[in-house]
Amino acid sequence: MLLIYDCERPEPDDPGFAEALARVNAFADECRRRGVFVSGHPLQAEHTATTVSVRDGRTLITDGPYAETHEHLGGAYVLDCRNLDEALELAALCPMAEQGGIEVRPIVGVPGQEHRPANLAATGE
Repeated sequence: MLLIYDCERPEPDDPGFAEALARVNAFADECRRRGVFVSGHPLQAEHTATTVSVRDGRTLITDGPYAETHEHLGGAYVLDCRNLDEALELAALCPMAEQGGIEVRPIVGVPGQEHRPANLAATGE
């Protein structure tokens, strides 16, 4: 998973929006071309977050992100890479790496939950 931190996303009426969108779409297309793209999603701004926790059987709901931090999670890509080297290469190609940071983290397999490689998920096989 590529976790995207500290990237300001231009709004549709901003002058740089069309160029930023084209670069993000080109990155996603490169991931699809390589057969590793599973999904990718930008997130709304951190002020839209709601945090849910359960303590001693009580549900606590807090407006805002879980922790006060200077970094904010802006989105994520799920990729089905051959190895860490390929994931790191793609993280460096991600246009958001130029202004923020891309955390690369393997996804843990969970027994009983089938993982479908990107090339099969796209074809529905």
